[in-house]
Formats: sequence, structure tokens, C-alpha cells
Amino acid sequence: MSQAIAAKAYTTKGNTSYRILFIIGLCHLLNDAIQAIIPAMFPILEKSMGLTFTQLGIIAFALNIVSSLLQPVIGNMTDKKPFPFALPIGLSITLLGIIGLAFAPKYEWIVVSVLFIGLGSAIFHPEGSRVAYMAAGPRRGLAQSIYQVGGNAGQSLAPLITALILVPFGQMGAAWFTIAAFIAVCLLTYIAIWYAKNLQNERQKKSKGNYAKKEVKPISKAVKFSLLLVLILIFARSWYVSGMTNFYAFYAIEKYDFSISQAQLYLFTFLVFGALGTFFGGPLADRFGKKNIIFLSMMLSLPLSILIPFVPSAFAFILLGLTGFILMLSFSVTVVYAQELIPGKIGMMSGLTVGFAFGMGAIGSIALGYLIDGIGLTATMILTGLLPVIGLITLFLPSDKTVTEWNRN
Repeated sequence: MSQAIAAKAYTTKGNTSYRILFIIGLCHLLNDAIQAIIPAMFPILEKSMGLTFTQLGIIAFALNIVSSLLQPVIGNMTDKKPFPFALPIGLSITLLGIIGLAFAPKYEWIVVSVLFIGLGSAIFHPEGSRVAYMAAGPRRGLAQSIYQVGGNAGQSLAPLITALILVPFGQMGAAWFTIAAFIAVCLLTYIAIWYAKNLQNERQKKSKGNYAKKEVKPISKAVKFSLLLVLILIFARSWYVSGMTNFYAFYAIEKYDFSISQAQLYLFTFLVFGALGTFFGGPLADRFGKKNIIFLSMMLSLPLSILIPFVPSAFAFILLGLTGFILMLSFSVTVVYAQELIPGKIGMMSGLTVGFAFGMGAIGSIALGYLIDGIGLTATMILTGLLPVIGLITLFLPSDKTVTEWNRN
């Protein structure tokens, strides 16, 4: 894909580049589908290597903690000095991690391999979110939804990956995803060319115009408090999703006497409807307000998440889909809300919110794995279902109008 073709997709503040949004969304799907290999392999690794639930939690922790720690750091660095070709470089690192994962002979090598995948993800996510912001024009909620739904759609593929690839091929089945990584590297090279052209055009406009350097205002206590509340909301959502993604398959096998493939179908329902919720959350927030959608997402999912461990399998299937859809309405919305709380720090806020989600999911993986080893699957699933109640703190967030007024002052 040439530089001339990429340049045609150049975006100004007045329009939305859907071509770029859909390509970066597809790359997000490929990146997160690769990450989804790791929890999808848990039932396989638990049998083949005899791993405990705590060890499985540590693998998930290794994947997510690197990403969570580095995302805001990388986002802050590229806010100061953008580096378009970080995107294909990040996926190339992920490619190395996949190769290591497929051929890892023991537990320790699996941990090292997922560290590489986590590093690649840490580079990709803040820069991918920046590309979505640059291509958004006036439709920031929709743009983030298109970008984020790619990631959640990729994660939702984990159960299918398990049933169709990992069950028949085992650990070696992960090698198939080197193809996905290579495709992503190629597409991200195209994105990087567009990104670089965008930066060049912006610099030319600034050199021709009379642009005064903006004064950097200190972050107020009210903004810091609001950002803290957003991070707590992400904590609650991430722990719930982590519990379902990493351990619900084991719960379904135990409670309903399912096979691995049957359990993965139920998890797939939760994740694919979560991806749909991610897509619809942004446009709904553009229309009804970000704070309103965040609050409704958490509160409406609460009674459903509480019921899931107590109902027969047929009802669990329905509730999983509804819970995933409603809970994930807030996913892209929290990113945009944080970006508007602290404008001018697009990469850092994306890295902080999405990275914090990864980090909380990492800690949740270990904590929930430890709980399962200690008190059992059923008790842990019941406790996990109570997490959305933390969404009540959304009432203390400033309204969208208030945030806009803060940015004007």
C-alpha cells in the first residue's frame, strides 16, 4: 500500500475518515484475537501441564500487567513526540511472542512469551486509540466505538479459537496466529503512512499560521477526583470481565457437566454480545451523554450478573448475552470521557484507561484464581456477580456539560 494511497485518507477536523477507522478497528480485532489465545488455552494448559488455577492467573497477570504499566507511559511519550511506525513495530513484537507461545516447552517459557505479547499490546493500544481520535472528526464516540469494538470482537473469538483450533491442535495451534499478526503488521504499515502524512500536514498548517503556544494548565482537584472515579469504575468492570473470561468455562463445565467446547460457546455468547455493546455505546453516548450511558451500563447489568450463577443452563445462556451487551456499553465511553477530562493527552488517557483495564484484569486474574483455589468456583462466581454495584459511584461524576465548561475555562 503506497504513501499516495494512504494520503488520500487524510482527515481534517471537519470530517470522519471511516476507511482509517475500519482498518484500525480490524487491526484491533487481530491484535486482541491474538491476546485471546492465552485465556483460551487455559483449559488446554491446565490438562497438558497440570497447572493450578493460581498459575493460570499468573500467566494472565504476566500478559496484562506489562501492558497496563507501559500503556500510559508509551501514550505520554507519543503525546510529546508521535511515532507513527510504533504500530507495526508493536505487532512485530507480538508476532515473536506467538511463536514462543506455540513452542514453549514448559510453564516458565509460556510466561516469557506472553510478556512479549503484552509488550506489543502496550505499544499498539494508545497509538491505535490516537489514530481513532485523529480520524474521528466530530464523531468521537462513534470513532472510539468502531476502534474498541474491534478489540472486543477479537476477544470474543477466544471460545471459537479454543473449540476449532486449540482443542484439536493443542498448544501448537497458537502458531496459526502468526498469519493474523503478519496481516496486522501490513495493515498497520498503511496506517502509519497515513498517520505520518497527517502529522506532516498539521505541521505545515502551523508553520504557515500564527500559532501561539498554549499555556499548560494545572490539573484541578475536581478533574483528578473525576478521573479517579472513572478508574474505579474500570476496576469493577475489568474484574468482572476477567472472572468471566478466565474462569467461567471451568464453572460451566463443573455446574452443567459441559465439555470444553460447550463451555466455550457460553463464553463466546458473553463476549460477542459484549463486542456489540461496545459498538453501540459510543453512538448512544454521543446522543444521550457519556455519564448517563456509563451509569445505566453498570446498574442495568447488576441484577443480571447476580442471577447468572443460580439459573439453569438455558437461562444462563440468555443472561450472559444480555450482561455482556449492557456492561460493555460503557467500554469506549469511559475512554472518551477520560480524554475529554484532560484534553491534549489523548495517548496518555487512552493508555491509562485501557491499560488500567488490562492491569485490573491482571490483578483480578490472580485474586480470583486464588479465591477459586480457596473457596471454590461457585462461591467465587457469586462474589464476582456483585462487582457492578460499584457503578453507583457514577452519580458523583460531573456531567458532560460540566466537563465541557471546565475545558473552556
